[in-house]
Amino acid sequence: MRIWRAGTAIVGALLVVGATGCGVAGQRPVAGTSTALPSGSGSAASVASGASGASAVSEASGDEAGLPGRRGSEDWRISRPALRGELAAYSTRASGLPGARVGLKVSTTEGGWEASAYRIGSYPGGTGAFVWESGFRVGRQQSAPVFSPYETRTVVAPWERDLTVDTATWEPGFYVFRLRTDTGWETQVPYVVTSPSAEGTVALVAPVTTWQAYNQWGGYSLYAGANGDSQSHAVSFDRPYNGATGANDYRTAALPIVVRAEATGVPLSYFTNIDLHTTPGALDGARGYVSMGHDEYWTPTMRQVVLDARDAGTNLAFLGANTMYWRIRLEPRPTGHARVVVGYRHDAHLDPLYAQGSPETTALFREPPAPRPEHDLVGMQYECYPVDTDYVVTTPDWWGFRGTGVRRGDHVHGLVGPEADRVYPDARLPRPLQVLAHSPYSCRGVTTTSQSVYYSTPSGAGVFSAGTLRWGCAMVDRCERPLGEETRAFTRTVTTTVVEGFGRGPVGRRHPARDNVADFDLSPVNTVPAS
Repeated sequence: MRIWRAGTAIVGALLVVGATGCGVAGQRPVAGTSTALPSGSGSAASVASGASGASAVSEASGDEAGLPGRRGSEDWRISRPALRGELAAYSTRASGLPGARVGLKVSTTEGGWEASAYRIGSYPGGTGAFVWESGFRVGRQQSAPVFSPYETRTVVAPWERDLTVDTATWEPGFYVFRLRTDTGWETQVPYVVTSPSAEGTVALVAPVTTWQAYNQWGGYSLYAGANGDSQSHAVSFDRPYNGATGANDYRTAALPIVVRAEATGVPLSYFTNIDLHTTPGALDGARGYVSMGHDEYWTPTMRQVVLDARDAGTNLAFLGANTMYWRIRLEPRPTGHARVVVGYRHDAHLDPLYAQGSPETTALFREPPAPRPEHDLVGMQYECYPVDTDYVVTTPDWWGFRGTGVRRGDHVHGLVGPEADRVYPDARLPRPLQVLAHSPYSCRGVTTTSQSVYYSTPSGAGVFSAGTLRWGCAMVDRCERPLGEETRAFTRTVTTTVVEGFGRGPVGRRHPARDNVADFDLSPVNTVPAS
């Protein structure tokens, strides 16, 4: 056994810290208008603006700053996360085209706060380019969470809007709002400026529905309830994120992929998976599609959009695991379209659509009433949690491994976990399919394996599935445990090569998969748990 060692270290890891807290009862008026800092400013200094007033809404507009050629900084990061309700916030939409007006709803126990926005990318000086600042705002405590105990068991934060941000000068990309109180408490809010078109680009897609499914702000998620109570059957975007860490945190799962992709110089476009649901032609003309991290919760429409793109020649990369495991619905709230993720999960029989046999029933994609196993698109299926093992290379000459120096049998330390996928070689498996890594481990006492795969299609598309949730966090060594510089360099190099290859068009035409499924023992084992 050879433990792989990187030939060249790649520096500049993202060090990410942060969390949001809960809003509490009470109210205080906010200040007047906001003030933008000068274009290109690298920090967000506090700017007082106006006298206190009763209005809960004001308009805020900032200058361009986070564009190519501008300097970056690390000012978007937070070092004193608000964990006990000192400060919490959420946006009125997960994404929007340039020019969309996005509201921020904020609750704090402190006297005041300010917000600034940064575009995440690869910039001289740092990974976040400053684009906007609110100026100082007088703080207020907003309403406590509201929980509906019947039917969907959904938590919302019924807060008033504190300001509205005009994004007319913001280019498409992944943005982070950083909020800070006058006493130093901090939180962050993610936001995506959606691209008007994906044509000729590699599309980076943020799996916001999965982030929300795991979000337990207010005590409830699709997994758990407060004080041992049952979980929610639907979760709302009308609440802050609770600062979950690890594989479900956009800061460690998605942002490292954004930074690496931007460093390639390949034309990129940006979307959330909700954008794919609401705009079926969103990926038309895309050269590539990249699922960034833990991408577990999909609607049938999202699936069809990605499948259609693949069959039109768009390359696909799934840089995670447990992809497309649960089928969900998106429903509106009075606050907007697609603000609720409905997912009855293992209680599918309680879904009102279940008795109708509807394909929209929220259950596993691989199960009735409309079984469509995820591996006919992803190339693998979810296998196990928890997992903690090395990534064992089997096909070192695969084009995506160029520049890594790996050889057959090399171990990339700790890369597989905490969830992993496996090839199920049945009639629905795309062929030709090439197993790139084959990693044995024990899943709750049962010996099984995890794979990483690549397949090509008649359209010329190439599809890469990493098969591990640690791909993104490994790029910055911010997983549940340290993985080391060699693992970080490996994932960065492969990601760069894949994005650059996708940017040149249908990669399956230049690099058709060489089917080697028969070379491995992939006998089914009964290890799949709930995820």
